[in-house]
Amino acid sequence: MRYDHTQRAPFYLILVAPAVGMLAGAWFIPNPTAQIIFLGGAGLVILCAASCRQLTVRDEGDELLIQFGPLPLFRRRSPYAEIERVQSSRSTLRDGWGIHWSRTGGWIWNLWGFDCVDVCLSHGRTLRIGTDDPAGLASFLNEQVIQPQRA
Repeated sequence: MRYDHTQRAPFYLILVAPAVGMLAGAWFIPNPTAQIIFLGGAGLVILCAASCRQLTVRDEGDELLIQFGPLPLFRRRSPYAEIERVQSSRSTLRDGWGIHWSRTGGWIWNLWGFDCVDVCLSHGRTLRIGTDDPAGLASFLNEQVIQPQRA
């Protein structure tokens, strides 16, 4: 393993506030059906918050692992053989955070901030990885493009 970086961010706190509100609502609402709905909603939001506290980018031998965590519900693996070009970049507020398809094309995996690395994959696909270590990630990925992993 030659690259392993975890970015932490307070984004999950934005999700914790509504969960606390739903728990309080379940406590004060006398209707049992509404209580179950509020508790279920709070549980789902807490699950999402637990899976969006950090973004880990790690070398996994012949592929790159991108994973939100610490609860690893959302992850992606990209083989180095599919990477054609890599460059450091900056996202905009319009690009947003989280995991989603960008209007400019390609997938965005971003936890917090605007520094990112654009990874151009085979078949015209693009992957934008948000990171607080854009120089390190771009340098590592460029090594993989120039000198692919040996089996």
